[in-house]
Amino acid sequence: MIKGIAITTVWVLDQDRAKEFYTEKLGFEVRTDMSMGGDQGMRWLTVGAAAQPDVELTLMVPGPPAMDAQSAEAVRSLVATGALGAGVLVTDDVRREYETLKAKGVEFLQEPQERPYGTEAVFRDDSGNWFSLTTPSEELDLDKTWGEYVDPM
Repeated sequence: MIKGIAITTVWVLDQDRAKEFYTEKLGFEVRTDMSMGGDQGMRWLTVGAAAQPDVELTLMVPGPPAMDAQSAEAVRSLVATGALGAGVLVTDDVRREYETLKAKGVEFLQEPQERPYGTEAVFRDDSGNWFSLTTPSEELDLDKTWGEYVDPM
């Protein structure tokens, strides 16, 4: 039986810049930052929210050993153009967090707006990935999936 998600990947263009963005702007903490596999290996960099110690984001640069050069270039292009959404980040007060992050230089694609599932703002990380920053509504039925609140495109 699967118990949950522990680590998920966010593709980034530069791990040092991403580390700075996620820790200094978003307030995440570094969980792991190490090299694996020697000269031919890779850097394993994970971050996470202090309030959620069992979930980590791996900030991974597309390339070997995870993928071949052609695939890596395709992923880099998708990230850089903002075609990839990396997920939903939850906050108690999206309007306050929007102002805080905007003051730190975070690029927002959408100001806070009311949605059927709560209040949402959308921003990009320093690589181009977009995130939904959301305060769930008090009426949100957590037994439903988020998709049941969103109109199909």
